Amino acid sequence: MVATPLLDGERIVLRPFGPQHLTARYVSWLNDPQTVRFSEQRHRSHTLESCRDWTAAMTRPPHHLWAVEAASLGHVGNLAAYVDPANALADLTILLGEGRGRGFGLDAWKTGLAWLLGPGGLRKVAAGTLAANRPMLAVMRASGMAEDGVRRRHYLVDGKEEDVVCMAAFRAPEFQGERR
Repeated sequence: MVATPLLDGERIVLRPFGPQHLTARYVSWLNDPQTVRFSEQRHRSHTLESCRDWTAAMTRPPHHLWAVEAASLGHVGNLAAYVDPANALADLTILLGEGRGRGFGLDAWKTGLAWLLGPGGLRKVAAGTLAANRPMLAVMRASGMAEDGVRRRHYLVDGKEEDVVCMAAFRAPEFQGERR
């Protein structure tokens, strides 16, 4: 399995997540109701210890966990790929704790997606978000992902049933022969 690489985007750098990223600032994002409004993290309370356990699991192969770093702000979020090597696919997730609305999320998403489907050797990358999470839907569409299904009335948000929109992207033909 390929180690998590350092990736340069247009506005951000995706750096393999390390101990320097596990800070009280990071934990505060996970405990901020507005930041996690459309995430299943909204049901949990986080501590440095709970985050340490999760990041330890996600920084071991076959998974990938990147810190999203912006030159002007430093660590602004994380991009995680839960990899299923047997099926050459991954589920991609992102959390931006700071800097939303500046294009950092789209840049991080496109950068990670391109690597996973190219040099990363995967054939498919999937993701899902609540239908009400319009900014995330826009990021997925702008990155070239296409709708892959809808889970109707799947989650409750503020007591209201919400659909989950599933999206996917597939390896480009020039990488069909490359499997890691």
